[in-house]
Parts: sequence; C-alpha cells; structure tokens
Amino acid sequence: MNSLGPIGALYARVAVPAAPAVPLVRRERRRDGEEFPTVPVAGLELDVNEVAAALFEAAADELAVPVPSTDTLYAALQAAVTELGRARIAEVRETFEGLPSDEFHEVVDCRRFAYRLALSFWYAGARSRPLTVGEAAVALYLSPAHRHHQTDALTARRAPLLVSRAIRQGAALVPLETLVRLGRAMTDEFTTPVTRGVTQVSPDAPGSSQPGVTAVTPGRDWLCRQALPDRRRRRFCFDLMRADTHQPSPLLVRLDGGGHVLGATPPPGPGGTWTRTLRAEW
Repeated sequence: MNSLGPIGALYARVAVPAAPAVPLVRRERRRDGEEFPTVPVAGLELDVNEVAAALFEAAADELAVPVPSTDTLYAALQAAVTELGRARIAEVRETFEGLPSDEFHEVVDCRRFAYRLALSFWYAGARSRPLTVGEAAVALYLSPAHRHHQTDALTARRAPLLVSRAIRQGAALVPLETLVRLGRAMTDEFTTPVTRGVTQVSPDAPGSSQPGVTAVTPGRDWLCRQALPDRRRRRFCFDLMRADTHQPSPLLVRLDGGGHVLGATPPPGPGGTWTRTLRAEW
C-alpha cells in the first residue's frame, strides 16, 4: 500500500527527477573543520565573518530595505570586494567582530545576509536555500510522525530532533517541485487576507465610482486540497514552523543542470535559529 494512502495515485503521475550525476555529498564545499563553506567572489574565498564585514563596510545602507534577493546580495558583495580589496576586508573584519548586535541593526542584517550567502554556496554546481515556512509545514504534515499524531505542541518543544527528522521524512515523500507548490499554496492560505461579500468591479467599468477590488480566496489549489485535506492540521503545522525557529530543517538544493534535491541540515544562523521565510529567497 502506498504510504500516502488515497492520494498515492496523484504522486505516481508526477515524474521523479533523475538523481544527480555527482552525489550531493561529494559536492559539499565545506572543508574539514569548517562550520560553513566559504563564499567564492572575485577570485577570493571569504568566510562568513569576512562576507558580513565587507557588506557592512560597503553596502549596509543600500541593503536594508526592501529585503534583497540572494542574487542582489551577491552582486553587492562583488562590488564590496572590488572596492575594498582583501587587505581592507581583513581590517574591517576585526572592527566588525567587535560591534554589538543589540546596538547596530545593520550588524544583525549583515550577519544574516552572510549566512544566506554561505547557505547558497553550500554545494558546488548548485544553489541552495532553507525551506520556507510553508514547505517545512507541508513536510511536517506529510511526515509519518505527524500522520500518527506523535507530534504536538508539547513534543515539538521537548524533542526538536523528532520534528527535524519528521520534516526530512515528509519532504522525501514527494517530488520537491510538488513540495514547493504545496508550500506556496499553504503560505497563501494562511497569510493572504480573504475578502468576503465584495463584488469584483473593474475600476474602468462604466458607471463605477469605486476602485476595483480583487476577491482573494486562498487555499483553493486543487493539489493542496487533495494532498493536505485537514485544515486544522495544516494550520498547526504552519504555525509551528513559523513560530519555532529552533527546529532544524534541511536545505532545498537547485542543481545547475536542472532539478531539485534535499540537502544537508546546516548549523543555525545568527541568534542560534534556523531561517524559514514566508517566500523563497533564491
């Protein structure tokens, strides 16, 4: 019997991506003894502290708002390295490491940005990012632990490794492209306001004196309805993954040759937490 029960046939119709030619473990860029891989930029290999210091020195003000994409961060880092050079980066790193995070929000931002870049370059020939809130919530919903009611608010607090294992198990049950789609649908469901009792009117309609209103009804993705039918359980999983950033979760890896695979679970970032954003940050 398919482990996904009545929706097994749904997933059987989705092509399983071919395994990467080079095993993912052999693509890892971390060297022995390193907590994070270096970030390759302009012929240099910078560690996370050097990346944060370079961004702080040359680009902190420009990166504050809005939240930049990872590509924007990397472009800013390239510009910073070109402007500063290796010797200057070494100097500003010493100063930067002594700056208190609770006094300078730019310090917090740059350390968080450096963490994102290190995760992005975790593997050679690929880019990677943390699972979003929705993707982790979908994985938890689909996991054997949650389907058997072994995960609740109490066990989540007492046994983070159980929840982390459940996330990885659930994510492995479906193609990752499907996980991404379901995660986006769940995020839309629980973050998009629902407009009720409003007639959608075009602002250009004859005789219209009010602006057009787009009625949004989240959670209507057909695959989401089939795969994740229990709304109460969806809500619990989503709220848990959004609120508890101390639960480890693996990386989603996008191979340069196409396709996605599930990566390693990285160490926590600044503040001892794992990043899970509402929207994918490539």
